[in-house]
Amino acid sequence: MELSQLETFLAVAEERSFSKAAVRLHRTQPAVSQVIRKLEESVGETLFDRAARDGALTAPGVLLRDYAVRLLALRREATSALDELKSLERGRLQLAANEYTCMYLLPAIDAFRREFPHVSVTVHRMLASHIPEELNLRTFEIGVVSFRPDPVQFRTIAVYADSLAFIVSPNHPLAGAERVSINELGDQDFIAHNVASPLRRKVIEAFQRYRTPLNMTIELPTIEAIKRFVALGNGVALVPHLTVARELETGDLVRVPVDELEMRRVLRLVHRRQASLSYAAKAFLHTVRTMAQEKGPPFYYQVERAG
Repeated sequence: MELSQLETFLAVAEERSFSKAAVRLHRTQPAVSQVIRKLEESVGETLFDRAARDGALTAPGVLLRDYAVRLLALRREATSALDELKSLERGRLQLAANEYTCMYLLPAIDAFRREFPHVSVTVHRMLASHIPEELNLRTFEIGVVSFRPDPVQFRTIAVYADSLAFIVSPNHPLAGAERVSINELGDQDFIAHNVASPLRRKVIEAFQRYRTPLNMTIELPTIEAIKRFVALGNGVALVPHLTVARELETGDLVRVPVDELEMRRVLRLVHRRQASLSYAAKAFLHTVRTMAQEKGPPFYYQVERAG
């Protein structure tokens, strides 16, 4: 079994077509078919259901795909490490974040690129709960999460302190209030994020604890959509302050304090404890540390203990 065979195998699996995989690989379809046939002979299993029109994988094919992804990710890691061995004149920085935590990364990436303009940066978007698993698969080197994964496997660095913000449009009746009680929010229409999260559960539990109805009349797929919808005068929302800092500065949205909903969140950079970080990743962590020193709170840099 060769890595080049696994590359062809993954191309067919991802494209669900031998002909489309051939176009992607700049090869002929017979050549692709021959590579797959030799791979099947070497593993002693049929990897694709030839009777299916969509090129579906067989059970052995599904199993091999998972290992192929990991093996090719390891090869990319090795190649990247060798490329960056002497300098940061070239290289790649692979990060991961969700829609919310990506907002923290923007100023850090800006500072990093100013110092190392030749290093390419990719931010993989994914659910935060999937980041530890993907770190183990070497899909990327550093992720941003708002929880602390297994400290035995992962090293975490606390980098940002955020809070929950109750936001309304400037024309909303509550916009001029100095603060409100959670009990005053029972008749409000909340625009909610439709992705389940620990923060969403905490909000629901808070309203239950204070015996106040939580009317989530509209659920939207992104925080950006929620912000815009509320700014147009549609209901109210609870979002991380980091995601609305610009709108609060411009006056497009107004934050009203709610004592019972003062929830703090710590954003963390996380990487595998046993990982040998690339020069680009090490330089990025140094940039983050410098940024925290220069900006001060809510930015900071604190390596968390394993125990």
